[in-house]
Amino acid sequence: MFKVSDIISTAPQEFSSELQRTVYATFASLGIPFERVDTDPGLTMEDCQHIDAKIGVRIVKTIFVCNRQQTEFYLYVTTDGKPFVTREFCGALGIPRVSFASAEKLWELTGVMVGATTILSAILPQAAGVHLVMDRSVAEGEWFACTDGTATCFVKIRTADLLEKYLPASGHELRVI
Repeated sequence: MFKVSDIISTAPQEFSSELQRTVYATFASLGIPFERVDTDPGLTMEDCQHIDAKIGVRIVKTIFVCNRQQTEFYLYVTTDGKPFVTREFCGALGIPRVSFASAEKLWELTGVMVGATTILSAILPQAAGVHLVMDRSVAEGEWFACTDGTATCFVKIRTADLLEKYLPASGHELRVI
């Protein structure tokens, strides 16, 4: 059975990474309320269904891609049921074809391991050059749920808090497609 804790509204007692520590410090400094659950590693869509049921909103899917030269990187946030079609993604942004970036680049630029990819990593200085892209249906939702930078903790915040407080604090511009 996949373990999902009861809902928690405080930061973890101990942090697994600098990103996780920074996420909760940023929430506190910006006055962003959140709910979170601790879980077994949530790596599959089936795992996320257990998490969705507990927190009452669907976990987003975040994809990390890059151009062929590996000089332009994109964090793309979409719904869990929407397939990633590179032609559509690239066409919407007016960019050349992209492919999945390496696990090494994911760690280097966003401070997360595969399975914990999150737009919340935009707050890290090393993520300054990463382009943020969000599916319109996610941007228009009331709630936003994703990893906190680990594969064992998932947070839920108001989408407006993400778009109007958190991302502006990161200095990133968000493209909605």
